[in-house]
Amino acid sequence: MTDRIHTVPTEPFDGQKPGTSGLRKKTRVFMQPRYVEAFTQSIFDAIGGVAGKTLVLGGDGRYFNDRAAQVILRMAAANGAARMIVGQGALLSTPAASNLIRRRGADGGIILSASHNPGGEDEDFGMKFNGPNGGPASETVTDAIFERTRTIREYRIMDAQDVDLSRLGEVRLGDTVVEVVDPVADYADLMAQLFDFAAIRSMFARGFAMRFDAMHAVTGPYARELLENRLGAAPGTVVNATPLPDFGGGHPDPNPVWASDLVDLMMGPNAPDFAAASDGDGDRNMILGRGIYVTPSDSLAVLAANATHAPGYARGLAGVARSMPTSRAADRVAAALGIEAYETPTGWKFFGNLLDAGRVTLCGEESAGTGSDHVREKDGLWAVLLWLNILAARDQPVDAIMTDHWARFGRDFYSRHDYEAVPTERANALIDRLRGMLEFLPGQKFGELTVAQADDFSYVDPVDGSVSQRQGIRVLFTDDSRVVFRLSGTGTEGATLRVYLERHAGPHADHAQDPDQALGPVIAAAEAVAQIREHTGRDRPDVTT
Repeated sequence: MTDRIHTVPTEPFDGQKPGTSGLRKKTRVFMQPRYVEAFTQSIFDAIGGVAGKTLVLGGDGRYFNDRAAQVILRMAAANGAARMIVGQGALLSTPAASNLIRRRGADGGIILSASHNPGGEDEDFGMKFNGPNGGPASETVTDAIFERTRTIREYRIMDAQDVDLSRLGEVRLGDTVVEVVDPVADYADLMAQLFDFAAIRSMFARGFAMRFDAMHAVTGPYARELLENRLGAAPGTVVNATPLPDFGGGHPDPNPVWASDLVDLMMGPNAPDFAAASDGDGDRNMILGRGIYVTPSDSLAVLAANATHAPGYARGLAGVARSMPTSRAADRVAAALGIEAYETPTGWKFFGNLLDAGRVTLCGEESAGTGSDHVREKDGLWAVLLWLNILAARDQPVDAIMTDHWARFGRDFYSRHDYEAVPTERANALIDRLRGMLEFLPGQKFGELTVAQADDFSYVDPVDGSVSQRQGIRVLFTDDSRVVFRLSGTGTEGATLRVYLERHAGPHADHAQDPDQALGPVIAAAEAVAQIREHTGRDRPDVTT
């Protein structure tokens, strides 16, 4: 078989630096000759080669997913991989891939996705490597991958026909076994172990109605199997259920802007009891009740406060972790439960050490990602199923659950303002200016608010002692309001400035006021502190969530 393996000369490509969620670029960038090959070989080399190893492979079905998968398979065979476990049709949601890596004892996996970014020939594509624990590669590994991309001079690939990924079973590429598996089955079985499916089925049988918008992304088949087939939700509960290469021309990001039809339904007169949506690769979620949108920060807090209703969490939680920009609502729940609360940088990989060490059970990010120790990725459908379990156990609608929660813990009014595709130099100038002001901000007044303290968030991992610096500018005011400024690494053009706004109202305050009104003083202070209009040229954010 060695005569079918070729060593192909190549040159390094600029900018193949994996971010918090792998390498994301425009699809046409990935489609360049040798681009996928160079990055794939860099992954293989950085992890010490793949000879004799087992890897998982799959993606969210976006444009170029199928072609990239075939290239990776031929390269894995040329590099001596023992087994490649691939989702049928090259499909695997990100949490399902994490579960498959863990369940099969694989040495890692490659996930083809740009998550919530739009898909298509003129849109976005991505690749990332997950380690043997099923979680995103550590910074040590991603740094090693990047260093290899800068020096690579050749890659190995097998000359072979495409593998038929539509058929389940095993085939061989040289000495490598390619095992095509049902992408849904193992994941659905795991969910059945965690949640009280009988109670949820009974709730649906009593007339409970919901809508799940899969946004023409990867979770359509998962949601149909779980919600309609196993739990008895009415046929048609799952909409936009067929994964499409361009996500139907939509933006597969489950938030009130990109899933506005679902929000309009839930705020209208004919709303079902519950609604949810997930993103491109299935790791994010949006939760709505009749007449109410639940922010991701509040969702994490409610799940933490009620997790013991689900059999998989009946013994209680070891702790809760949240990303720094996420509201502190989960911290208040942890304090009441007497468990640890951790604040980490943005990026799911930072939760991995805490989960592996058994320090936390639930974790979440304000950007619609929530998960637990069942896998090492955020998990959109998991969050939806836990909400359904809680609704079945408490026999209350979503708005009543939220009202009870705020009456006990208070409400953290919260919003995120995104300024997208800001010229990089302007975005960097805004952040650099803020960094230079930090020591002088305490005591200064901006509108109604006075700064109590300000810093550039730095994180020391309590498990391995690693340090992550410059993770976002935090400005805390004397009334316990907070604003965070951070540049996001998930876009593919310019920079996205994210401004996170938070104001706490105690248990006996007015929790029914409009969030924009409650946050008004914080929004004004954020503009005054950062001079957002001057730096971005925008008088309003592109997206508000």
